[in-house]
Amino acid sequence: MFYMFFADGFEEVEAIAALDVIRRAGIKAESVGIGSREITGAHGITVICDKSETDIKPSAELEGVILPGGMPGTTNLLASDCVNCFIDYCAQNSLYLCAICAAPMILGRKGLLCGKKAVCFPGFESELKGAELSDAYVCRDGKTITAKGMGSAVNFGLEIVASVCGEQAAAELKSNLQCS
Repeated sequence: MFYMFFADGFEEVEAIAALDVIRRAGIKAESVGIGSREITGAHGITVICDKSETDIKPSAELEGVILPGGMPGTTNLLASDCVNCFIDYCAQNSLYLCAICAAPMILGRKGLLCGKKAVCFPGFESELKGAELSDAYVCRDGKTITAKGMGSAVNFGLEIVASVCGEQAAAELKSNLQCS
């Protein structure tokens, strides 16, 4: 089970496109609202999440967390005790930590990118403390997957699929999606 955390001000395309791709691959993933199940994105699109933060707790079924970017969505995720608890749990148990756009800064500030290849939205590089910065749009280093921004949302989802389900499954899905 993956949890994708949504906080007010999230980047809609990053969250919805990546979640859609992951679910198409058959990976169990649920959206989790911080503060409410109803969350409004940075561009005024409101979504109803599968769960709210009060409905979940770290457990053995957890495979990882996914953090969409956007502002102030990223800072709202950073301020959430629930999100930080799940990130810490994943880090302590060698589970997936996936973040796109500005959200890799959360992992960077927690020291979870030290010695890892990572990427983020331009301008947030100084927040990726200890990371080996990449020029790629999507970067995977073990179970840490980061991506640059909205334009790489589908490929971010595909990289998660490749890591969890294998390269062949991701290639087949990519072909079905008709993307380059």
